[in-house]
Amino acid sequence: MDQHSLFPLPEADAVPAPQPTPPEHARVMRPNREQLQWMARDLDAALAQGHPARAIWDFLERRDLSAFYGSIRAVLDGPGRPTTDPQVLLAVWLLGTAEGIGSARRLARLCDEHDAYRWLCGGVPINYHMLADFRVAQRAALDDLLTQIIASLMAAGVVSLERVAQDGMRVRASAGAASFRRRDTLEACLQAAREQVERVAVDGVHPEIEQREQAARERAARERLARVEQALAYLPEMDRKKEAQQRSYTKDKRAKVTEARTSTTDPEARVMKMPDGGFRPAYNVQFATDGAHGVIVGVAVTNAGTDAGQASPVVEQIARRTGERPRDYLIDGGFATREDITALETAGVTVYAPVRLPRNKAEAERYARRWGDSPEVASWRARMASSAAGAVYRQRGAIAEWTNAQARQHGVTQLNVRGLMNATSVMLLVAVAHNMLRCFRLST
Repeated sequence: MDQHSLFPLPEADAVPAPQPTPPEHARVMRPNREQLQWMARDLDAALAQGHPARAIWDFLERRDLSAFYGSIRAVLDGPGRPTTDPQVLLAVWLLGTAEGIGSARRLARLCDEHDAYRWLCGGVPINYHMLADFRVAQRAALDDLLTQIIASLMAAGVVSLERVAQDGMRVRASAGAASFRRRDTLEACLQAAREQVERVAVDGVHPEIEQREQAARERAARERLARVEQALAYLPEMDRKKEAQQRSYTKDKRAKVTEARTSTTDPEARVMKMPDGGFRPAYNVQFATDGAHGVIVGVAVTNAGTDAGQASPVVEQIARRTGERPRDYLIDGGFATREDITALETAGVTVYAPVRLPRNKAEAERYARRWGDSPEVASWRARMASSAAGAVYRQRGAIAEWTNAQARQHGVTQLNVRGLMNATSVMLLVAVAHNMLRCFRLST
């Protein structure tokens, strides 16, 4: 007998679908940001043992940083408030540069919010003014630190100077194209700047303006006056260059030489042709890189729009840092001037650079000796005719262009400082960070 027929079960009623809970009826834990909390926080435990911040601090601990402390006037058992340790500021800048951060304001925010930067600070006060002033004021100390790093790498056999490549890169300046003014406009700006300085000084301190804000206004007015005066001082030099340009143009040249101008924002910046073909205010940054492991051994910043004449000064800088000159020096055609080639070859440096074909000349005459060539230049032309020299020169791109790409990864796309000296400080910091990362990579 069928069991189901003996004990029939009632059919189950259909279960209704659950209705969504209204937000006002939901029981949730809402944030209470006014409640006081006691939190035990250990900065050292918050940062992983393998974090780059720890490696940067250990790297600086093994360096002689006495040059960074020379300007501190507050000493032990003496008057004055203690200042933030320069090693902390340097470590923050190195970590920021390695991560492509070049803004002092952004670094100051990270020192409040990010565990790695908070670990480097260790509770000492830091603000963006302090960071910005430190970077441009420690040019000599950064130069000395770069020399120390190169010397240690040479002692370890990492840097050999057997083959060094140099290249220039145009970096956008902290000035707009509209800031370049002619003489008449500059003189009007100078008069307006002087009146502004007098007006701010006469007004004095207003009750509704804080003393700190008033001091900032006075400082801004004085700085603008100084920039305009500097721009006027550079005009005669620009006039001479324009006159030389005008003389070099032939009658069939359609290019027009305009009146000389300088910038009221950054008087030392010059309008240069950029990699994209446009013309913008920029600086010419030169890096010399050792071919063995990609270590930067020379840094220079100029406002010349061409690389001509830049090779010999950088080689002398390398000799000052290391005590010796490179054996082979790889440069592109923009550097290859007779004067530089003669000076380098005379100093024992073998130059590898492409030889330009003269206008209206056959290809067979490319490497022939020309009128006015020194014996060193003639020797360079004959050497570059060989396939072996061509093979050596082709290594230039892998060495120098790679360094330029690394610099852009470190945030070198546009300068946020003004003046040649300040731009040099920034590039020295980039070179120190680059070589520090190379040390980390080689040590592993």
